Amino acid sequence: MIDLSTQYMGLALKNPLVASASPLNESMDNLRRMEDSGIAAFVLPSLFEEQLTLESVLIDQDLSRGADEFAEAITYLPNLESYNTGPEGYLELIRRAKQAVAIPVIASLNGTTLGGWVRYAREMEKAGADAVELNLYSMETDPHKSSEAVEDRYCELVRQVKASLQIPVAVKLSPFFSSMTYMAKRLDDAGADALVLFNRFYQADFDIESLEPEPRLVLSDPCELPLRLHWVAILYGAIRPSLAITGGVHSAKDVVKCMMAGAQVAMMTSALIQNGVRYPRRILDDLTDWTTEHEYESIQQMRGSMSYRAAPNPGAFERSNYMKMLSSYALRAR
Repeated sequence: MIDLSTQYMGLALKNPLVASASPLNESMDNLRRMEDSGIAAFVLPSLFEEQLTLESVLIDQDLSRGADEFAEAITYLPNLESYNTGPEGYLELIRRAKQAVAIPVIASLNGTTLGGWVRYAREMEKAGADAVELNLYSMETDPHKSSEAVEDRYCELVRQVKASLQIPVAVKLSPFFSSMTYMAKRLDDAGADALVLFNRFYQADFDIESLEPEPRLVLSDPCELPLRLHWVAILYGAIRPSLAITGGVHSAKDVVKCMMAGAQVAMMTSALIQNGVRYPRRILDDLTDWTTEHEYESIQQMRGSMSYRAAPNPGAFERSNYMKMLSSYALRAR
């Protein structure tokens, strides 16, 4: 019997499949069906700090002041209450999820202020979350703010959130750092228990008729996976935190690639949206068949086998591979 179990930031999981944050995970029926189909843990939809501050007088004043100048200004903020049920409702979502399923429930927080991150992370822990995932999703547009200042702020919030909690803390990152390995080491030093690579930035398209940005959700594709594999393979063995891959995981072979790169878990949402919440059973069946056919006894046996440190030619992860790929494509094109 193949041992598919894994450890993710100290949590014992029956296999490496984790349902990443999405509105799918607001439904208790969905959570139960996914658990029955083999999902090993859930990340609940993110709670955005904007949802919390929308309840304050200050934000109301800010919105009103902007509306005096531009009639449409109040529409700049999305209807966040339609995404999930706000702070109290979110804490209730954690409590309900813990009652509905037996597997780990990970809360997700996307904050904007240091105090907000710490306060609501504590509330999530009190509500029963097994871990908290900090979703570092921000777009820095101030030309006077340096990359060092941004990174310092990220590391400080991780340090303070970690110091305030007893449960594990994961950090979900974007790929847009000039030195990913350095940033990963800084987050390790700040106390992060896991790094989740990578956040998918949902950027608005341009409507050239209305001359307005147009929000458009594009589901992930397996073509997005190599970026994640590349960085996990480089980070594996170099830092203490667990590694998770999210974005582009759609099949059992994708999961195998994640494990061979060095990840502890493979997270998915788009595959569940496209194929239904019972899809994990098919992936796990295919994963068992593949590992049996290739004579693996466990997931642990394959972990990191294609990482930077295990590669006979580490240049495959560096600049030489970039040049080789371009030259090989040019040859094929002839």
